[in-house]
Amino acid sequence: MTHTMPAVTAPRRLPFAAMALFAAVSAAISVAIGAAAPDAHAATMHVTVTHTLQQARPAETIAIAWRDVNRLLPGALLQRIAVRDANGKLLPYQVTNVAPQAKDPDNRGVAYGELLFQHDFAPGETRAVFTIETTDTVAPPFPSKVSARYVQERLDDFAWENDKVAHRTYGPALGAPATPGSDKEVLVTSGLDIWFKRVDYPIVDRWYNKGHDHYHHDEGEGMDMYNVGKSRGAGGTGVWDGKTLHTGRNYATWKVLANGPLRAIFELHYERWDAAGVPVSEVKRFTVDAGRYFDQIDSTFTFAGAGHVNVAVGLNKTPTDKGQDPAINTIKDDASHALAQWVTQKSNGAFGTAVIVPTSTGFADDALNQLIVAPVTSGQPLRYYTGAAWDRASPYQTQDDWRKLVALEAARLRAPVTVTVSGAQ
Repeated sequence: MTHTMPAVTAPRRLPFAAMALFAAVSAAISVAIGAAAPDAHAATMHVTVTHTLQQARPAETIAIAWRDVNRLLPGALLQRIAVRDANGKLLPYQVTNVAPQAKDPDNRGVAYGELLFQHDFAPGETRAVFTIETTDTVAPPFPSKVSARYVQERLDDFAWENDKVAHRTYGPALGAPATPGSDKEVLVTSGLDIWFKRVDYPIVDRWYNKGHDHYHHDEGEGMDMYNVGKSRGAGGTGVWDGKTLHTGRNYATWKVLANGPLRAIFELHYERWDAAGVPVSEVKRFTVDAGRYFDQIDSTFTFAGAGHVNVAVGLNKTPTDKGQDPAINTIKDDASHALAQWVTQKSNGAFGTAVIVPTSTGFADDALNQLIVAPVTSGQPLRYYTGAAWDRASPYQTQDDWRKLVALEAARLRAPVTVTVSGAQ
């Protein structure tokens, strides 16, 4: 179902302390389940994950189609399974209902999509094995490391985060004209914002609660210090005609497809705009994984006529306040199909931003943005990746650190893991 922005009162949320207590209790129960006796398991399947890189792959998300789980563990339910590594350690997992779905063989209306869990591959570790078991006991939810939500209390923002970094973008209420005498902010942009976190717990709700004047200062959890304005921000898109970037307005509608504990998936729909005489609309699907500094975006443009248009993904040329006297260094990496910046500030530290576009054909600039360009066919998604990290909240302390991470991330994308499954042995 596609959601629009109804004018309703935001639902009450549990106090953060209560949320933290619930997460701690859930984690403790999960550990207890992990120590359950072996005879509680009715059936087991084995998973082998391999890859060809020698580099570390932290927070690698492993996805198994539920149809394969159904085939090897008939009748398995998302709340009655356990995922373990080679040492028997219980791993957090998530079951989505995102296509391709598979109904259970007893036809009880269950329709799951994928089973997800994560593994940190050490340097040189190219193979890891896991087991998935059915259990007689119920596995409670694991504490979530990701979140995506419509922020109706702040002019239709849409915000998302994992345990590393947070983001937001802007909805129709912010772009609507202000009424006479109103002090409402007006901003028309489809650019993407960054909130830099110092902590690994969720901050989006807390920051919106404490308000604009607070989250623009580091009060111990991080800060919003990134500028978007009318630019592309960090990873927004537009149609590039070779001279001019034609961009849409604020997103029109949203849809959340999955929301943790390991992966959030959501879509933002942008209404049709004119791109040098070509009417274009766009749907962005975001995939946000725990433990990663980069998000995946599948951006599908729809337009009439044969052939293709060139789409540019951008980074703002002025990503922070002038009062910070920023030094902005640009990295254009043809081998990695990446455009990156390293921004050093007077008092707020340094941060990196980047976009990786595997099908890119070159770089460009306009008045507001540095751009990386790729051809797009109507109805076919352009897959790209956006990333950010702050030197006060990450291992990436220098421009060279950030450049190396971008190159390593691009290498991961070129060499995805291979997953094989088998029954009990």
